[in-house]
Amino acid sequence: MINEVERLKTYLLSNGLRYTKQREVILLEFLKARGHITAAELYKKVSKSFSKIGFATVYRTLSVLKKCGIAEEKSFGEGISRFEKTAKKNHHDHLVCESCGNIIEFCSPEIEHLQEEIAQKYNFQILRHNLDIYGLCEKCKKK
Repeated sequence: MINEVERLKTYLLSNGLRYTKQREVILLEFLKARGHITAAELYKKVSKSFSKIGFATVYRTLSVLKKCGIAEEKSFGEGISRFEKTAKKNHHDHLVCESCGNIIEFCSPEIEHLQEEIAQKYNFQILRHNLDIYGLCEKCKKK
């Protein structure tokens, strides 16, 4: 967590922005969150311990966290942005339940290898990719 705090401080100072207690509280709560969190969910968590923080501050801070490489923004077709930690995280893909919204992260060396083969076949250089597979989770299939 200390590295992320320093990363945020450095980013803010180099961009003429202030490092505030509010931003620190938001960052630390974001780093404690598991999985993919919305701005509203993070606001709810933060406001329990720091009632003077507004939703707009949380949203703007998430944008700053994204710009400095601490957070990554994801959209899973529900019209809501979700954020996840990027620091020291291995590449992964997602299974997204269209019924309950559950998101399962997975890693597949076979998929990664296949992507490389396809790129090689078409003389294409992959810079980055996202794989999100939509369907029904185990619980929702049983309903």
